[in-house]
Amino acid sequence: MKILCVDIGTGTQDILLFDSRLHPENSFKLVVPSPTMMVRRQLQTATRNDQSVLLTGVTMGGGPSHWAAEDHLKAGGTLYATPTAARSFNDDLDYIQSTGIQLVSEDEARRLPDEVVRITLRDFDFGAVQRALAEFGVGLADLAAVAVAVFDHGNAPPHISDRRFRFDYIAQRIQADPRLSTFAFRAENIPEIMTRMQAVAASARDVDAPLVLMDTAPAAVAGALLDPMGNGRSPHLVANIGNLHTLAFRMNENSIEGTFEHHTGMLDGDKLTGLLRELAAGTLKNEAVFMDQGHGALIVEPEPFELPEDDFGVVITGPRRMMMQHSPLRPYFAAPYGDMMVAGCFGLLTAVADKLPHLAEPVWAALRDGKGRPPWEIGVG
Repeated sequence: MKILCVDIGTGTQDILLFDSRLHPENSFKLVVPSPTMMVRRQLQTATRNDQSVLLTGVTMGGGPSHWAAEDHLKAGGTLYATPTAARSFNDDLDYIQSTGIQLVSEDEARRLPDEVVRITLRDFDFGAVQRALAEFGVGLADLAAVAVAVFDHGNAPPHISDRRFRFDYIAQRIQADPRLSTFAFRAENIPEIMTRMQAVAASARDVDAPLVLMDTAPAAVAGALLDPMGNGRSPHLVANIGNLHTLAFRMNENSIEGTFEHHTGMLDGDKLTGLLRELAAGTLKNEAVFMDQGHGALIVEPEPFELPEDDFGVVITGPRRMMMQHSPLRPYFAAPYGDMMVAGCFGLLTAVADKLPHLAEPVWAALRDGKGRPPWEIGVG
């Protein structure tokens, strides 16, 4: 049984082809530039060459591509976009037009001159992954499932903060189901407000296998908890320090007892250490995190617990994890199955096991053989 897992971040997209016949550490992997970084490079080339640009496709992640679009406009370049592509930068199309981006319909886009550089936006390109693996003699014709992780702010109404809207969504999901798998969905069950996930599902219509979508940070956390050195204590803290966002959870067995999300650029080791201490103490305030330009905080269990003095009470993953290397919390840097970069992919596997129950037994059998622990012991089942 094979499952393709793709974790799409800001800097990289991390790809794992899970095969239940192999030890998890022998899974085939790719770590390649993220889609938003690829679009950024195309925009930068067009800016240097003084070329007009048309953005088409679907809603995808912004960040680097958005910044490159802003630089293109500042340099005096012309930038067209279809509405669905433009929403990669902001859901408010009036705001998009105010920045200088010219919105065009699909028909108008087709009539633009040939010299306009056309860039197609999408987070998930199954064909590209298929072609890359085919170069090494690996086929994807017999997949049991495909799982993709993206960060989705959601479609916030006008005049509602994207940060507040996202964290309200996070809180609602936890209150509905306090497991990490609450942030995962079968394609047909994606909430309407999760427009980036919806766009991934639309991009994957050529995939002949069940599709599961999950938020990137909970996927990374779920993967980190598969590291047998980092998941044996309860309660404990676990955080994913991403390039743009940091999400931390207080976990007790299979339940989320609290969480906060912040912008990584607003943090350093000392500040993050303080936030984690407050999360453990049950004293972290939602409004305090929001007013500090973060997303928010939620305390489900206010009873404090003492952070242990050893190295396993705080588990850290993510590309910016070294921010915590000198923290007095002495965090454990998780590397599930020997590779931190694909923690999100392994987390996606736990989501597949939860959302596609007929695949749960072979997935968990393979993960346990690789020294992973059962889902009821690590809070992801």
